Amino acid sequence: MPDSMLAGRLNVRTREFVVKEVPKPAPGPGEVLIQVAAAGICLSDVHLIEGQLSPLFLAGDEVTLGHEVAGTVAELGDGVTGWAEGRRVLLQAGEEKDGWIHTRGVDYDGGWAQYAVATAETVVPIPDDLPFEQACIVPDAVSTPWASIVRTAQVRAAQPVGVWGIGGLGAHAVQLLRLAGAAPIVAVDPVPAARQRALDFGADLALDPSEDIATRVRELTGGAGLAFAFDFAGVAPVREQAVRCLERDGALVLVGLTDQPLEIRNGTQFSYFGQRILGHYGSEPGHVEELVALVRHHRLDLSRSISGTLPLAEAADGVERLARKEGDPIRLVITP
Repeated sequence: MPDSMLAGRLNVRTREFVVKEVPKPAPGPGEVLIQVAAAGICLSDVHLIEGQLSPLFLAGDEVTLGHEVAGTVAELGDGVTGWAEGRRVLLQAGEEKDGWIHTRGVDYDGGWAQYAVATAETVVPIPDDLPFEQACIVPDAVSTPWASIVRTAQVRAAQPVGVWGIGGLGAHAVQLLRLAGAAPIVAVDPVPAARQRALDFGADLALDPSEDIATRVRELTGGAGLAFAFDFAGVAPVREQAVRCLERDGALVLVGLTDQPLEIRNGTQFSYFGQRILGHYGSEPGHVEELVALVRHHRLDLSRSISGTLPLAEAADGVERLARKEGDPIRLVITP
């Protein structure tokens, strides 16, 4: 195998992103070298390049991007057992170190490369019939909404829910809420294609945010409102609109990330009805494993989630396409 490889590297000081030759990594003790077959492009990658996000724990100025990664085991480090070369796997999007979550492709090198190193504990086997392009998006694009549904909100069957923002995470949220038995499911997005996608993925009603959403929601729920309103957009007007749709004891679940302040316009009403705001970030390793099991047993189909693939050399073009929402993608995937 060659001693160098291509990798998509970001200088977090200058925000310059370039695909270039770098030394091929070698797995250390307890680590596994993965030959990358597919890596997702996430909006947080766009935010890293644009400077809206910065690593907390990165050593140095450069990092290989990519936290959604799948491929095959290429080499085992000392002390690693239970894995064989050629095994099909995906990688968890991060891991806990010294009590803090370190994110792959942010705080340490990720998978926009021909090879990636992972600690053995973050390697997850995948079924032979799950394409790499679909497998790679499970840790984040699918696991983040899944965790927000089953851990943060703890949605129960027949609870009415709303999803604001039907992009890479919101589209999966609709699909997973349907799987979890939520009913009805209301989707809100300004893009007609996104609203149609929400209906295709299982929403009962898809609305433009310019409509009187609160009135439409209460008509659909017999006047009650939503048990949970999931914000995948991270935009202040979305959050204000979502709060107005909540039922008594209902909760706004903040999944889309933003540093903008959150404003509750009618605090007395919010308190009187016992409403809540729940913050959510990422997922835990078990959520990824649950989703792989759901795929393995044909409860979850991710075939509609891949909006396009492109070679590693064109990673910057993929970032631009996502930033411009060209073609309104769910997930674009790099195939090194």
